[in-house]
Amino acid sequence: MEELEHTCPHPRTTLTEPAIFARETSCDCRAPHEKLTIAQARRGTPVDRPVRVYADGIFDLFHSGHARALMQAKNLFPNTYLIVGVCSDELTHKYKGFTVMTEQERYEALRHCRYVDEVLRDAPWTLTPEFLEKHKIDFVAHDDIPYSSAGSEDVYKHIKEAGMFVPTQRTEGISTSDLITRIVRDYDVYARRNLQRGYTAKELNVSYINEKKYRLQNQVDRMKEKVRTVEEKSKHFVYRVEEKSHDLIQKWEEKSREFIGNFLELFGPDGTWKQVFQERSGRMLSYALSPRESPCNSPPRELSPLRSPSPPSPPARWHNARPSPPSSPKGASASLSSMSEGDEDEK
Repeated sequence: MEELEHTCPHPRTTLTEPAIFARETSCDCRAPHEKLTIAQARRGTPVDRPVRVYADGIFDLFHSGHARALMQAKNLFPNTYLIVGVCSDELTHKYKGFTVMTEQERYEALRHCRYVDEVLRDAPWTLTPEFLEKHKIDFVAHDDIPYSSAGSEDVYKHIKEAGMFVPTQRTEGISTSDLITRIVRDYDVYARRNLQRGYTAKELNVSYINEKKYRLQNQVDRMKEKVRTVEEKSKHFVYRVEEKSHDLIQKWEEKSREFIGNFLELFGPDGTWKQVFQERSGRMLSYALSPRESPCNSPPRELSPLRSPSPPSPPARWHNARPSPPSSPKGASASLSSMSEGDEDEK
């Protein structure tokens, strides 16, 4: 740390180390320090003669608004060496009010800001010519809003009149006062959160009754969270069941359509089964109407040796010669006449 404090200050080229603390005796800048105008500073200066810009403040609860103001101050000129003055707790509590962070915490917060080259601890509330000369300050950077404090309407009035003031822009929507207001507005929420994280009621300056109330509220919130988690899981389960049911119904419908189509194709009016039935019916009918003849060269049927061959049947003429006896005289005469006619035909 001593080496950092005694080296010749120059703009940092790397960000591997925090900014140095300013020496309390005098500035280490050994280069000729002629007074510069804003126009000269904007045109650029030699490397060994950076433009020394000073920005001061309380920087409590260091936030992006502070960082943006310091970024603007660092980029005012091409070759800028930014010195940041931080007021002590004693001076701040006297002129502005109580701080959340201690002075050591505020010093360290500024040292680790990338735009800061040097941190000046226990900075004065009002800038005197002797202070500006001691630290070889060329310009002072701050927002242009008059800052009334310590019995003065604007503590930067004499700096502006000397032509050493360079304005920066405030960041709307964020400030230390805004952050404290948020904490105070939601005090119960933060007290409950810190009780849940292990802080005691004494550390939080919470009464016994409020402690029990906050712990009960925390239990209720945990129960609500569990119920909400179960509801989410139930909704997810129901959604999955509905999705699977929809898939099953869709598959069942597809299979049903396929089954019905196959059934109609087989048993419908023009189905395959009807064609097969018609073909078989026609074939059976054709077999019935025209049975097949036995083949001509089939072997003759052999007689059984145990049976004697039946006598040959007499010729047809002998059948005709032996008519059945007539049942009446008229029938007898008729048969005799037919037999006589048959004999004449044979002759």
